[in-house]
Amino acid sequence: MKHVIIAGGAGFIGSHLCEYLLHKGDRVICLDNFRTGHPKNVSALTNHPYFKLVEHDITMPYMIKGIDEIYNLACPASPIHYQDSPIETTKTSVIGTLNLLELARENHCRFLQASTSEVYGDPEVHPQPESYWGHVNPNGIRSCYDVGKRCAESLCMDYHRRYGVAVKIIRIFNTYGPRMACDDGRVVSNFILQALQGKDLTIYGNGMQTRSFQYVDDLIQGMERIMSTLDSFTGPVNLGNPEEHTILEFAERILELTGSRSRMVLRPLPADDPKRRNPDITLARQALDWQPRISLREGLQQTIAYYRNLLAESPSQNISRP
Repeated sequence: MKHVIIAGGAGFIGSHLCEYLLHKGDRVICLDNFRTGHPKNVSALTNHPYFKLVEHDITMPYMIKGIDEIYNLACPASPIHYQDSPIETTKTSVIGTLNLLELARENHCRFLQASTSEVYGDPEVHPQPESYWGHVNPNGIRSCYDVGKRCAESLCMDYHRRYGVAVKIIRIFNTYGPRMACDDGRVVSNFILQALQGKDLTIYGNGMQTRSFQYVDDLIQGMERIMSTLDSFTGPVNLGNPEEHTILEFAERILELTGSRSRMVLRPLPADDPKRRNPDITLARQALDWQPRISLREGLQQTIAYYRNLLAESPSQNISRP
């Protein structure tokens, strides 16, 4: 049995990780300030004897002994949320990561940093390997997230080189599944909710920009595998699905799977929005023996079923737009 901290554990990905590790038999402390996460995401776990939910902002130190692993998933991850709170986002990525790295150093434990494909910015190399340094605007409206995550990676590597902390850095590409927030403005949740409610599907730009979509269960498997690697292996490692889809293709897939007759409408592309996003997962295959297993159709069917149930319970779910 391991004693694990998951920062941001009440968020979309964090709640799935909490469930997975508890099922394995680990003890889990879930830290979350509920800025974008929500207690309802872990409500089914609150009576579990090995689960503890703590309301805490990681920009303030958290002190505890006897920890074996720390997963740092704490940070607003959708443009709507981090652009609404840019300074807080930067502080979470930088000061929050620094506080958790100090906790890892004091406990001599492993530390996983959930970085992002956004560190590549609007890339000029396709697909994106970990060796690519990226094409990032350092002072744009997305910089609080993109640059904040790049700084967090730098801190992780400095703690590894100076203090020997066993850090593991993953770069997460577009991930979807149940418990994605309805108001996060992401393409998966937006399209599904719009289709189910008979609203127009909002496409930004001309719809020819590409994304790759991995189901959350595949991501969780990759996170566990990198955490189990030798202390000398730090990454970064891309975790994502190498199948590339245009936004128009994806919208058509959603309409097919939902049976919706919604129209597709075009809107201006937000600033610094990447034109192509596709991971090179060669390193993940070689070092982790990992690749996505769940097809887009299967994952979307499960996600659509989740939102159907959500709408049945509360038909007035709102969708925020950038």
